Amino acid sequence: MTHVEDELSSQPECWTRAAAEAGEHAGALPVPGERVAIVGCGTSYFMAQAVAALREGSGQGETDAFAASEFPYGRPYDRVVALTRSGTTTEVLELLEKLRGRTRTSALTADPATPVMAAADDVVVLDFADERSVVQTRFATTALTLLRAHLGLHTDAVVADARTALGTPLPEGLVDCTQFTFLGRGWTVGLANEAGLKMREASLAWTEAYPAMEYRHGPISITTRGTATWMLGDAPDGLAEQVRGTGGLWVAGGLDPLAELVRAQRLAVAVAAARGLDPDRPRHLTRSVILAP
Repeated sequence: MTHVEDELSSQPECWTRAAAEAGEHAGALPVPGERVAIVGCGTSYFMAQAVAALREGSGQGETDAFAASEFPYGRPYDRVVALTRSGTTTEVLELLEKLRGRTRTSALTADPATPVMAAADDVVVLDFADERSVVQTRFATTALTLLRAHLGLHTDAVVADARTALGTPLPEGLVDCTQFTFLGRGWTVGLANEAGLKMREASLAWTEAYPAMEYRHGPISITTRGTATWMLGDAPDGLAEQVRGTGGLWVAGGLDPLAELVRAQRLAVAVAAARGLDPDRPRHLTRSVILAP
């Protein structure tokens, strides 16, 4: 078993623990009414997109998501939340340093022995969800679960769906597809982006991700026999039938969208295995991007 497989399989337990501990970290996380920005790089940026949509959609305050390198320093925020598994990512640390003394900052990390501990005003350490793998799985979803629980939006059904996602075979023929498109709506757009990234990182697959209603505005033109379109969350009316009409494989997201992401992680590993690739050694990637001065 690869590190990626081992770590993605442990997600139900990690989520259960994160949800149980969410109350302990309330003082380090945004409160209702704050204007908040959530930042990250790569996978963490896509988790930021999901959390921002969840928070604002639940009426707890205006919330934006940015790649750390693209943060708009001219905008006023009550708090900036940084997601960083390694605690060493250059762009995140530079952002936190620039905000020091100007804006309250919080960080969620997996490693308490890293520079982010001193760079942020408040830190939440999820060391039980740390990973050996380069390809992120459980830390990202555990951080999202903690924040989802903090917002009052997590239930035990999410964990049950994750167990189903791990124990149910992938749809027949899916691994053999040559192209994969992931779709989301609202908070699941970030999850769709992350699903696509997992496929590219682990299996070098041709993948794309879009808001579901945007799919008809051009991207559906690539859909044909041998391609797959996977919906995370509820699909727009008529879209499944339209995709099937192209000859493409439609994958409905019947589980909680975060559990659907677990299924997509499994697909990335399965496609890697089918192509003779090692998902623990993704091409051109390292566990953290640390830029030389």
